[in-house]
Amino acid sequence: MKSSYLARAGLIAAIYAALTLIALTLLQGLAWGPVQFRVSECVCVLALFMPEAVPGLTVGCVLANLINIPLSGSGVYGLFDVFFGALATLLAAWWMRRMRTHPLVALLGPVLCNALIVPAYLPVVCVGMGFYTIPFTTISLDGVYPLMYLFGFVATGIGEAVVMYALGLPLYRALRRSGIASLGRPQKQATEPSKKV
Repeated sequence: MKSSYLARAGLIAAIYAALTLIALTLLQGLAWGPVQFRVSECVCVLALFMPEAVPGLTVGCVLANLINIPLSGSGVYGLFDVFFGALATLLAAWWMRRMRTHPLVALLGPVLCNALIVPAYLPVVCVGMGFYTIPFTTISLDGVYPLMYLFGFVATGIGEAVVMYALGLPLYRALRRSGIASLGRPQKQATEPSKKV
């Protein structure tokens, strides 16, 4: 791999991890619970511009979720979020990269991946952290798993859709207009015909 590719992937990982930790600190349960507004997800739009965003976002998710284990007190249960959260981010970024010519469809990647994957393990993490109901609701974590999953699918999907379309789409448009996302890329230069002396 080229060093510039690794450098950009590392920078994207750092940006995603830092924004996630800020969101987790400021929004707390609203950044990791069943109704998630993890604003750092909007930087997933970088996958529309550069392939190194796919590993960068994935590594950033792993780092943020690892650091969040002691911050949230989730203990060993936080490893579910490290592994499965990173899987959701990897699949979402891959989808976005594949669908980059159709941005509105591409933005569905994070919405669907998080809505399908996060609710599958979130009840286990919540129980491990001592919650008896889904945070911000009266839905018992001892209840029927399909009901909890359905609630999580809808709630997580709505939160992710708000972030991706209310923040991610304007960010995508701003980056496309400004050319910031193409920084560090070699530009094609017009070749002038050589002059004979």
